[in-house]
Amino acid sequence: MTDVSSAYAGLDMSDASLQQKAKDHLWMHMTSQAPAEAGQVPIIVRGKGHTIWDNHGKSYIDGLAGLFTVNAGHGRKRLAQVAARQAEELAFFPLWSYAHPAAIELADRLADYAPGDLNRVFFSTGGGEAVETAFKLAKNYWKLVGKPYKTKVISRAVAYHGTTQGALAITGLPSLKAQFEPLTPGGFRVPNTNYYRAEEMGFPGGTEEEFGLWAANRIAEMIEFEGPETVAAVFLEPVQNSGGCFPPPPGYFQRVREICDRYDVLLVSDEVICAFGRIGGMFASAELGYQPDMITCAKAMTSGYSPIGATIVSDRIYEPFRTGENNFYHGYTFGGHPVSAAVALENLDIFEEEGLNQRVRDNSPLFRAELEKLLALPIVGDVRGAGYFFGIELVKDKATKETFTDEESERILKDFISHRLYENGLYCRADDRGDPVIQLSPPLTIGPAEFTEIRQILEGVLAEAWGRI
Repeated sequence: MTDVSSAYAGLDMSDASLQQKAKDHLWMHMTSQAPAEAGQVPIIVRGKGHTIWDNHGKSYIDGLAGLFTVNAGHGRKRLAQVAARQAEELAFFPLWSYAHPAAIELADRLADYAPGDLNRVFFSTGGGEAVETAFKLAKNYWKLVGKPYKTKVISRAVAYHGTTQGALAITGLPSLKAQFEPLTPGGFRVPNTNYYRAEEMGFPGGTEEEFGLWAANRIAEMIEFEGPETVAAVFLEPVQNSGGCFPPPPGYFQRVREICDRYDVLLVSDEVICAFGRIGGMFASAELGYQPDMITCAKAMTSGYSPIGATIVSDRIYEPFRTGENNFYHGYTFGGHPVSAAVALENLDIFEEEGLNQRVRDNSPLFRAELEKLLALPIVGDVRGAGYFFGIELVKDKATKETFTDEESERILKDFISHRLYENGLYCRADDRGDPVIQLSPPLTIGPAEFTEIRQILEGVLAEAWGRI
C-alpha cells in the first residue's frame, strides 16, 4: 500500500484491516452491503485535481466529481487552510437567533449571483435538506397569504430530489420510495424532457422544441386536474439528473414559467447538481434564461470540502416573514456552519479567479463532440446533456431503441460495465434507475486531453460489453 498522508498516522491502513472494519461497522449509502461483507469495498484515500487514488496506489479519473460535487477539483490546499483558520477563530455557532460573519457574507454573495429578486438565503447542510426546506416553506407561505389548500407539489418522472420524507415525496423514482411508504402526501408526477424517449411518453411526434412545449403543457394539465387551488409548487432540475442528464428543450422553462404564473404556483429550480458551474454559470436557471421563485443548491458550493446547502427565495415569499409577525419554525443545527460558509466563500473566489464557469462554456462543445464519437458503437443509443454534465444511454437495438430487461441491465451495467470502467481507471456512474445510462460529471478543471482519455476508456469497455451481449 502507498503511504498516503499523515492524516492517517497511527492507524492501521492495511487493506485487510480497513476491509474488516468496513465489514464489521460501516453502513454505506444507497448501495448493497454485499461488497463490504465480501471484503471488496473500493477505498479512496487521496485526490488531486481530477485524479483520485485508492489505498493500493492506483489512480483513476474522477468522472463524477465525487458525486456531482468537487467542481473545483481535489486537493485545493487553500480550501483546507481557510477551513482550519475559521475553525480556530469560530468553529461553530448556530443561526438560531444569532449570526456570524461567514454566513452573512455568503448569503450576500449568493443573493448577488441569484437571478431576479431571489434575495433571501436559508442555509442547510445539504441538498435534500434544501429541498425539504423549500417544500415546507411553500406550504407555509400559502397558508400565510390565505390559500391554505395549496399543499401539493409537482415534479417529473424519474427525477431525484432527495431522501428525507418530504423530499422523497417529490422524488419521481418508485423504487426509492416503496420501502418507506406511506410518504408525505401531495407529490404528483409529469413527463420529463427525455426527447430520445418522447414517443414512449405519449408525445405525438415533432421537433425538440415542440416536445418541450408538449412536456411543459403536461404540467398545466396536472394543475388543472388536481385543482389550481391545491397546488403549491413545481420542482424541476434545470438538467434532470436521474435517468441520464435530460436537458430542457428550447422554450421549455419559459413555458413552465408562464404556466406557474397563470395558476399562481411557485417554481422551484432544484440546482443541487446544476449550480456552481456544472452547466456553465453560478446558477443554471440564469444560464438557461428562466426566473424561479426558489433555488435549492448545495454540493459544489464548497466543492465538497465541507457540507452545506441553501434555499434561496424571492422577496415575495419572504415578505410574510419580514416584520417578524410570522416565523418560519424550521432549522438545522449545522445550517450555515461557520467553517462550511468560509470554505464556500473561498471556493467561489477560485471560480472567479480561474474562470471556471467560462471554461465550461468554452469546452462543453468539445466534450460533447468527443462523447458523440461513442454513437458509432452499437450499444450507444443517445448522448445528451449540457455543460460538463452528460449521459450516455445504452440500448440493445439502436434501430428500435429497445432497452435492456432488468436482468440484462443488472448483469451488463452493474455487474460488468461499472466494475470494468473502474478497473480501467474511470470512476463514473452506471445507473439504471431509468433506462441504462452512464453519467459523466467531472471536475470543471478538466479539458480536451481528459475528454479524449475518458472517451477512450468508455469506448473499450462498451465494445467489450457489446461482445458479451
